[in-house]
Amino acid sequence: MQHRLLLIGAIALAACHSSNPAMTPLVSGGFTNSTASPHHGSITPSVGPLPVEQLARVRSATARYQDVQTALKDGYVDIDVVLPNMGRHFMKESLVDATFEVDRPELLVYTQEPQGRLALVAVEYAVPLSLTATAPDGFKGLADQWFADQRFKLWTLHAWVWRENPAGVFNPTNSKVP
Repeated sequence: MQHRLLLIGAIALAACHSSNPAMTPLVSGGFTNSTASPHHGSITPSVGPLPVEQLARVRSATARYQDVQTALKDGYVDIDVVLPNMGRHFMKESLVDATFEVDRPELLVYTQEPQGRLALVAVEYAVPLSLTATAPDGFKGLADQWFADQRFKLWTLHAWVWRENPAGVFNPTNSKVP
């Protein structure tokens, strides 16, 4: 329950529209120069090649969740967090731990299509800071962007594997999602 509250708080904090010093962007464990984002404070552009094989694995592992009812049956819960340029977040609390597992994301992110259907657009990984002092290793290479939220003690990482993102696969927001 504590992890769920921390996660909900961190996602809600991401909705703030100002640079937040409590959120420190990291690219595979290192600080870099960054630009402002309305949802996550500073954003560091992805660097290096994308981990294509791992992204294919997460797509394969989450393909069944195109139907939100399957996600609900598998234990993902709508945490009632809907953010602009992100979507509606569904979390599987039993996956929130210190381990990054590419094919077992802690959150699924959906957007509501014009006809009312929820469409899976991204996955999100979440690791409590209390379980690791450094950003999880995450995806291979330097393309992913983990965020350390000091206020809510949580690392987070988005991967836009179901909706193309002009800002990059690992950017926390997506202009193609209302």
